[in-house]
Amino acid sequence: MQNPHNIYTKLVSQIKKYFDEAGFRKAVLGVSGGIDSALTLKLLVDALKPENITGLIMPEHGITKDENTSHAKALCRFLKVHTHVVPINKYLQDLTLLPWRPSALAQMNTKARIRAIILYNFSNTNNTLVVGTSNKSELLLGYGTKHGDLAADILPLGDLYKTDVYSLAEHIGLPQEIIEKAPSAELCKGQTDESDLGAKYEEIDKILQELEKDQTHLNDPSNSNNPVGSISSNDSTASFQSKTKTDFRIQNLFANSPESPHPIASPSHFAALSPLAENISTRMQKNKHKLQTPYIIKVA
Repeated sequence: MQNPHNIYTKLVSQIKKYFDEAGFRKAVLGVSGGIDSALTLKLLVDALKPENITGLIMPEHGITKDENTSHAKALCRFLKVHTHVVPINKYLQDLTLLPWRPSALAQMNTKARIRAIILYNFSNTNNTLVVGTSNKSELLLGYGTKHGDLAADILPLGDLYKTDVYSLAEHIGLPQEIIEKAPSAELCKGQTDESDLGAKYEEIDKILQELEKDQTHLNDPSNSNNPVGSISSNDSTASFQSKTKTDFRIQNLFANSPESPHPIASPSHFAALSPLAENISTRMQKNKHKLQTPYIIKVA
């Protein structure tokens, strides 16, 4: 990671610039008690002042750990931001009346979408922008819910790998109890990011960084060695989507798929990497259709 102080300063200044240019003064975000939302909240407070920030704490009773709700409340209180606690259980109940029985995957992604609906309801009512908390590792892997936690107007952490998030959180002095807890979307009991993904973020980020180094070369359609040269920004999204599922929240990286597209990296690149790298690359390719258009602040 580059100098953490310089990264932090740039993120704060770019957030302020984005809001100024968009004509907004206020922001709303979901605060979960985890490291991503905690770091995003601190960035917003420094950029826009606490009185312009609202944190929505949206637990699911019976699933969200009390510790996480307590950490979210304490952080919002310490940073002096407006806070609302909105449990999502009652909104989920109505969906049990659907004429079909939702799958476990559908239920989990619905929870993320309910939270997004609440955020945008507040945003429309109070003339704010919705700030997302997804990081670069999650975005590259498609580890999130389309129209759920991936829905936002701006993603301050969108150009930071998860390991960079940890470094920046340490640098600015976020509470250790938030930094040290296992990351989890808490969409079901016992869920953790790393159990879903099948590897630790330290391993995943090393591979993602290697793949990023080759990205410009590999995305050049004129490169005859590029296995995905035919899939460009001009290609039909619909034809690509027809081969994939909508949500990959709990799809393990090691799951076999008969329809896996070509990996994003070259065979020669994979010769120097592990099977995990191939699974990560395949996952990146399969989840292209989940990318939306929130503003991502570039730190490089």
